[in-house]
Amino acid sequence: MQPLVNLADFVATFPPESLPVPTKQTISTLMLDLIGAAGAGLHSPLARAARASALSAYGEGSVTIWLTNQKSSVVGAAMANSAAASALDIDDGHRGAAGHAGAGVIPAALAVAEAIGGSSSEIFEAIALGYEIALRVASSRPAESVDSYASGRWVNYGAAAAAARLLKLTANETAHALGIAGGEGPIVFTAPSPKFEGSTIKEGIPPAVVAGITAAYRAREGATGPLDLFNDEARFDSNILLGGLGSSWEAQNCYLKPYACCRYMHAAVDAIISMRRSGTEIKTLRINTFPQAMRLANERAPTNLEGAQYSFYFNCALASLYGAEELQPVALERLTDERVLEVANLIELVPSPEFATAFPVGTPARVFLDQGDGVKEMLVLHPLGDVANPMSKEQVVHKFMNITENLGREWQEDLVAAALNFEEGGLSYLVSSLAATKHDVSPTERGRAVAV
Repeated sequence: MQPLVNLADFVATFPPESLPVPTKQTISTLMLDLIGAAGAGLHSPLARAARASALSAYGEGSVTIWLTNQKSSVVGAAMANSAAASALDIDDGHRGAAGHAGAGVIPAALAVAEAIGGSSSEIFEAIALGYEIALRVASSRPAESVDSYASGRWVNYGAAAAAARLLKLTANETAHALGIAGGEGPIVFTAPSPKFEGSTIKEGIPPAVVAGITAAYRAREGATGPLDLFNDEARFDSNILLGGLGSSWEAQNCYLKPYACCRYMHAAVDAIISMRRSGTEIKTLRINTFPQAMRLANERAPTNLEGAQYSFYFNCALASLYGAEELQPVALERLTDERVLEVANLIELVPSPEFATAFPVGTPARVFLDQGDGVKEMLVLHPLGDVANPMSKEQVVHKFMNITENLGREWQEDLVAAALNFEEGGLSYLVSSLAATKHDVSPTERGRAVAV
């Protein structure tokens, strides 16, 4: 049997009501975290454009565009929600995949479920299976074969798997859904072209969501796709694709991000935050990193939030001056903060032989910081949020409250309860909590300056 067909069979035949309790708890946390990311990114130019184009291109419908009073079609709403969730680069990720599954899988699953109905168990299963397929596909690629780590290259498979499960497709239909999603998913960009990361294209997650959802619906109607996409062992390691399916869940191996910037720099930011003394001048700041990090745009003076997210210089300067709160999320006015730009210009970023083989399993950093009393050094192997250094539930909720303060306390608390108690409250409670109409707030009324 071909690997893609094996994966499809797993998606279609996984026994209902058998997802482990810890996995469901993880998914509830991932849902809360992603809704928080969407709230933080709601008023970004990327998300605004996605919402407007969703209504114009995909039409009005019955599916909620999160945290607004607008509704679109299944695809339109999922695309818009995915764009908001991935706008500020504060969404969950996975080390083996070197990218973000949640911003594709969760909006796809919730949009399809809202359109056709679904129990808490069915939605948990769809999300778990979507993460599993997306992350196995991404992780199975040998490093030497990867010409782009953009998440849009593989999250389409997860969106298709989640949609197929909710639509109750057969194993054969699910296989074709995966084939269509893979054959028609976004190319995004290939290396070397890091400057694209300073545009609203980012990692191509929203178009991957469109490709994945439409693939499932088309497969249901008899459309077919290539089933041999994963047959080449030089491009997809079958042991990683298929080994131990169902014995563990990759969703539980995801990291959460405390800062609104690329994960590559979180270890450095952690070290800087640990060593910094408020109000102290930064004399020198050197960051030893892994070679892959040098492929980011790394602009010293980025002109937009997308460019800022992919800059070691900017984020490390911001962290050194203002601490963690200024990265939850980044305020637009910090792009022109003279103090930040001054420190960004003195930072030295060096690819270190010490970390030559670290990526993608790890994203470590060694930081050397002089605040006037000599150089202090700190090594961070596992940044906050990693599986080896996880955020507590309290830290996840604290992050959520910080990055969504534009919503107001009552709405925030409603969303926390709806996500963390999803098994009991179900889809109707979550969907009503995601709608601005419940809280009598317009989509822009409480827009915080950081996200405009």
